[in-house]
Amino acid sequence: DLSRHTYILRRTMLSLLALTSAWAPAPSGAMPILLSAHMSCGTAALSTGKAGLASEQCDKLSLGMRAEESVPIVHRRRSLVSQMMADAKTPPKIIICGAPASGKGTQCELLKEEYGLVHLSTGDMLRAAVKAETEVGMAAKGYMERGELVPDEVIIGIVKDRLAESDCKENGWLLDGFPRTEEQAKALAAAGIEPTKVLYLQVPDEMLIERVVGRRLDPETGKIYHLKFAPPESDEVAARLTQRSDDTEEKARVRLQAFHKHMSAVESCYTGIISYVDGTKPKTEVFAELQKSLE
Repeated sequence: DLSRHTYILRRTMLSLLALTSAWAPAPSGAMPILLSAHMSCGTAALSTGKAGLASEQCDKLSLGMRAEESVPIVHRRRSLVSQMMADAKTPPKIIICGAPASGKGTQCELLKEEYGLVHLSTGDMLRAAVKAETEVGMAAKGYMERGELVPDEVIIGIVKDRLAESDCKENGWLLDGFPRTEEQAKALAAAGIEPTKVLYLQVPDEMLIERVVGRRLDPETGKIYHLKFAPPESDEVAARLTQRSDDTEEKARVRLQAFHKHMSAVESCYTGIISYVDGTKPKTEVFAELQKSLE
């Protein structure tokens, strides 16, 4: 995926520039050559996947150009470059949150396409675990068949199992709308699940309610319309549209109240890695802001 490689390469180059500022001063004219050599090796590591080999080659180049330096400085350089290589190969681990109708689904599709991330929702993971008859999936099935809420510990087990699969490890993941409570956020951390970034789409309640109340479903195609923002193409389509039973103002306000009750506590769990984005703008502008937050 070209865009993903570009994203990783940009981060790598910025890391290299930052690392050079921490090294001991070089003789006149030596630093540009050293930086160029390391940048070339960094690019080679990304294209070949052989970070250890590239790091070793970079250290040999460093020794050749700056032989007058002491051994501790060289060892320090090797450690920094090797760590940078490892960090550059770590795929993004993102949580995206926002109230119902804030636009998470739309932005998740754009993020998935741009960065090659695995898009995950708890509903999809629950159904997949039950179908696969995993241990936690069968535990969840019992609660679901009895009409009971699936406990957090079961949900966390399903999330942990899914994130441990190879596609999530190799491509990175995008966790959609979870955790929803402080308890869930703490349980994720206890399970060793730590995001690299949390994205929060902010939309005023009145706009959210307008989005919800105006939604309509075409039962024949499954397509979602909005009476104001995305009206049907013809009177024929408009005549058969239906409204979900919970897409009313009363029920929308209940859901928003529950969301706000828990969200501030969730935010406090991710201080320092959470970015807020204005979700009222057109989807392309919202996506551009999300991309800036991930740089």
